[in-house]
Amino acid sequence: MSTLKVGIMTYEEMKARSLAVARGDHRITPDEPRVWFTSTESFAKVLSAGNRALLRVIVDHQPGSLDELARLTGKAKSNLSRTLRTMEGYGLVRLERGEYGRITPKVTHDRVELDLQLVSSRDVG
Repeated sequence: MSTLKVGIMTYEEMKARSLAVARGDHRITPDEPRVWFTSTESFAKVLSAGNRALLRVIVDHQPGSLDELARLTGKAKSNLSRTLRTMEGYGLVRLERGEYGRITPKVTHDRVELDLQLVSSRDVG
């Protein structure tokens, strides 16, 4: 698997960055994060201990459906679906449609690297 590089940026910063990219004022480099969270709190919530344990169950047992994952974890299918859709939005899992419309979760990365700017470089010094 691979490492997913993520960063933290406010909504306003993300919007400004996107506009700069669209205008051609900023080029995205290969070492920049591909996924952005709006706060450290949202990052911590998505990658909580429970959610990381869920990812381990998916990797270890390779469930063929959400029903099977619900049986393995003891969690409600609706809660799993909501959690996995959120994780999919951040690129942590892929939800594949299989036979008979079954949704099969696949973990896409085995590591996450956080790029977190503590203070603006203009504030240092």
